[in-house]
Amino acid sequence: MKSLLFFWKNPRTLLLSGTLVSIAIGTYLVLPSNLDFPKGTPGPKVSINIANGELGSDIAKKLKEAGVVRSTKPFLSALNSDPKARAIAPGIHLINSHVTTKVAIAQLSDPKSISNLVIVKDGSTLTDVLKSLKGDSNIIFNTSEIKLVKPLFANPGNSLEGSLHPANYSFGPSTRLSQALSQMVEQARMSPAIKLLNNGFSGFTPFQLLTIASLIQIEGDPGSGNKVARVIYNRLKSGMPLQLNSTVQYASGNRGKIALSTKATQLNSPYNTYRNLGLPPTPISNPSDFAIKATVNPTPGDWIYFITVAPGDTRFTKSFAEFQNWTTEFNKNLSLGKFK
Repeated sequence: MKSLLFFWKNPRTLLLSGTLVSIAIGTYLVLPSNLDFPKGTPGPKVSINIANGELGSDIAKKLKEAGVVRSTKPFLSALNSDPKARAIAPGIHLINSHVTTKVAIAQLSDPKSISNLVIVKDGSTLTDVLKSLKGDSNIIFNTSEIKLVKPLFANPGNSLEGSLHPANYSFGPSTRLSQALSQMVEQARMSPAIKLLNNGFSGFTPFQLLTIASLIQIEGDPGSGNKVARVIYNRLKSGMPLQLNSTVQYASGNRGKIALSTKATQLNSPYNTYRNLGLPPTPISNPSDFAIKATVNPTPGDWIYFITVAPGDTRFTKSFAEFQNWTTEFNKNLSLGKFK
């Protein structure tokens, strides 16, 4: 398996394929300064490939052999005392040679040192991820391999939409597309948030919950996500169409638009939640933790409608008349450019 970089939201914590990157543990010792290269004398940059699950002693040996550090001892000692060392991640790092241990650790722990960084953003889609992977020279890109990847949850179309964990990744040379996508799915599978969906909730299957989370990701934010979840459940329970702009925009390729035209709501697509009852056939984004947690923790309420009247001002109601008044306010704010 090729090298993979994965950062959690906490930049000092790294998880790869279910195991923490191994770092040798020992007693911190005060070592002679002559075991380090002198300060201020950096040499040419070299590539250091840190593999998944590699021991600190192996990393230290690579650094010495590449001329990055003079001795392995200061590096191994610093791994136990320098908090930055916890952020050293697998991947191909381009760093200076002939530097002090402190500088070596600082450069290794800097995500900017990693070549071919692939970023899976919160709310991204499979198309977004494939575009990023296609631009990575380390990836053997063959779209026929997509069907070889098992999604997070079983679904009729074997869709990977929603199954790719938002994070930063770095892959080694000659990584196949199926391997890269499988790693992203595996990272999602190990996520504590995703595990909340495993047993279903309120009569919905894990895949349906993942789909709901993907809607919350686009329609809400950390401050409103739990209420958006409640509106979705209330509408599904009452038999009302979801009427979510995000699903139509996903189908039409117009993601990110603030408003939706009346004509767009007539789009002939199973993702058009104005014309079709129930959930769309697949998720419409890769949801982040806040959306997943909101899915299984909807705020109690009888709301049927919600609208973001202005940035940071999302309102909820069960009254259609009140919703119409807020829609007028939204249109006014939109014309004034408040959503730019």
